[in-house]
This record gives sequence, C-alpha cells and structure tokens, in this order.
Amino acid sequence: MNKEENLKKLEEIIKNFNPNENGLVFHGIFGLPFGTLESKIVLVPVPWESTVSYRGGTAEGPKAILDASQQIDLYDQMNPNGWKEGIAMEDIPSSIFYNNQHTKEKVVKYIDKYSEGEIDLVLQDEINSDCAELNTYVKEKTSKLINDGKIVGIVGGDHSVPLGYLQALGEKFEDFGILHIDAHADLRKAYEGLTFSHASIFYNALEIKSISKLVQIGLRDFCEQEYELILEQKDRISVFTDYDIKKHIFEGGTLKEKYKEIINCLPQNVYISFDIDGLVPYLSPSTGTPVIGGFSIEELVYLFEELHASGRKVIGFDLCEVASEKDKDWDGNVGARVLYKLCLLALKSQK
Repeated sequence: MNKEENLKKLEEIIKNFNPNENGLVFHGIFGLPFGTLESKIVLVPVPWESTVSYRGGTAEGPKAILDASQQIDLYDQMNPNGWKEGIAMEDIPSSIFYNNQHTKEKVVKYIDKYSEGEIDLVLQDEINSDCAELNTYVKEKTSKLINDGKIVGIVGGDHSVPLGYLQALGEKFEDFGILHIDAHADLRKAYEGLTFSHASIFYNALEIKSISKLVQIGLRDFCEQEYELILEQKDRISVFTDYDIKKHIFEGGTLKEKYKEIINCLPQNVYISFDIDGLVPYLSPSTGTPVIGGFSIEELVYLFEELHASGRKVIGFDLCEVASEKDKDWDGNVGARVLYKLCLLALKSQK
C-alpha cells in the first residue's frame, strides 16, 4: 500500500477502536490494533543477551514488555493523541532467540576459561562472528524501515543490540547525537575480549562518523579505561553523572537548569538510548547489572518534555536491559511504560 492508502487504513482503524477499553482484547503493543504498514512508529524486538556479564533475563524483555503493555492507558499528558499516529511492534523473532541461546552457551565456556587466564581464540572468534551477524540483521531490518519513512525503536535485549540500528542511522543522517541514559558508560574496548559486548556498545558506536555527540547522563558505575576515553574525547563525549546532577540540586540548583545544560550539548537530531538500569533499582530489580542511585520516572519524563521544548527532533531510540523474572511482571510493566513515553516523545518531536 502507498502512503495515502496507509493513512486511510489508519483512520478506519481508529474509527472502530475504543481507546478507553484497549486492555480488554489482546491486540498489539499497548493494546493497539495497528500493523506495521500503517504505523508511524515501528518497534523492532531483539531478544539477545549473549554477552551478559552478571545475570541474564533480558532476552525475555521484549515479551515481558509486550505482555505488560496491554494494561497501559493510552491518554498521556505529554502527548494525549500520540497513539493515533500508529505504534506497532514486529513479531518477536524466534530465530534470534534461538541463536542467542546457542551463542550464550559458547560465552559460558569462553568466560570459564577467560576467568582462569586462558583465552580461547577459536571461541572468541565464533562469538564475535555471531554478534556481528546480529548487527547485520538489525542494520538491514532498520534500514528498510527508515527508508519506508518509519521511526524505529529497538526493544532489547541487552545493550549491545542497537549497534546495527545506529549504523543504519549513520547512513541516513549526516549528523546526530545520542542521549544515553544509563548507570554505566558502556565504553569498554572489547570487554572480556568480546568485540560486541553490551559493555562496549558506545565504544563501537563512536566509530560511526555521523555521531557528532554522545551525551551520557545518570552514570554511576564506570572503570578507569572508560574515564580516560571520556577525557580523550571530551569534545565529542559529555558526561553528567548521577552525582553531578544530584549535587547541583543539593546545592540549591534546579533540575531545569541542569537539563538545559545537558540538552545544549546535543545537536538538532537526537537518538535516545535508554538502559533501564538508569532508573532507581526498585523500578527494574531484575535488570542485568543494577546499581544504587538513578532516576525516577518523573525526572526522566521532565527531561523528555524539556528536550521537546528545545526543538530537538528524536530520530530513533532503544530501550534495553529490561529483564523478565519468572512469575513476576514488574520489570515488564515499568519497561512498557518507559517505552510508551519514548514513542510519544519521538512522535511529538516530529512536529
């Protein structure tokens, strides 16, 4: 279907949909009855966590978010009618989930040897190759969606999964910045010898020339190597740690002042990379590497509002490290609500 036909289909779906009872019937993400063709935002689930270094569960994140999203009320103060522009999530790819399990088995064997001082170069090459194949998959899928005029959101999975998407955006945009919300810097070079580790996502992303600025906020756990890289590339990387932000408030400053300083570091086009452990741990207790401190939901919604008020355009986003704990849906619930806010912000920023 062409653009006009998709718009007509979208209007017809909205006409026959009751947004006040969206949780009664299982439709798609957020209980919305839209498909990917007519939707402005398309979410790409990537159930991958092969290089996790502490505890697992994030490969189950996309399903946990999808299941919990059915009970979200669609009216939102930030963008009340945003859902009418269409939000859909692609089917969770079973092939990626299977490949993830296969690669994780290799990683377990590799790390057992690595922790004893032995580097299995054969396993290392196999793991890096598996992860490179995932990057290619994500890049190809997101490139097609971008060319179809969609705003794409990645639903992880661990934080390694957006790299292919960032590469696709790098071919579409001459210049964009990343607003990175996280407890960790993720700037390690080939962590544990694995090139595409979740702890190396932004080290790898900085190889993309179109990324002119990386603004990291909420950091509270990073190593000396990462700190040295931040100092080396201080013109390209700006860091506002959790302590920096809270100290400003403790000493009488306002969050609005600090957010203005953060946003002023960003170029016009902005990609948001959201690791759920950027939040306070009670909001994401099952995530892979929780750290004390962090943002509340309200603090980040306010950041989103200030980002929109600045006139920046959100060209894409990811939400990663949401883990699913057996018989509990709290993490999925929080993840779904954060994801909905990201969708609404991206849609609102287009206007």
